[in-house]
Amino acid sequence: MPHSPQEKKRVLARVRRISGQCGALERALEAGADCAPVLQQIAAIRGAVNGLMSEVMEAHIREEFGPATISDTQRAERVSELAGLVRSYLK
Repeated sequence: MPHSPQEKKRVLARVRRISGQCGALERALEAGADCAPVLQQIAAIRGAVNGLMSEVMEAHIREEFGPATISDTQRAERVSELAGLVRSYLK
């Protein structure tokens, strides 16, 4: 879970955007929208959720990994590498 005020604000903004996207999808389905725009909205929601997961996971990795016995540079490199792997997995 992001703990800094900036991270928390950013994550909550993402959640609110996802909520708005879900509301738009619900309205489109209720209105009987064509399949293509509905599928596009679903893909956008999936991308937004993956982005949220990536951001929360990256914050967790930053907090939990990289033992204090290594330098800040080494720790940052490890975190960056692991976060990149997670990001590529979520795409």
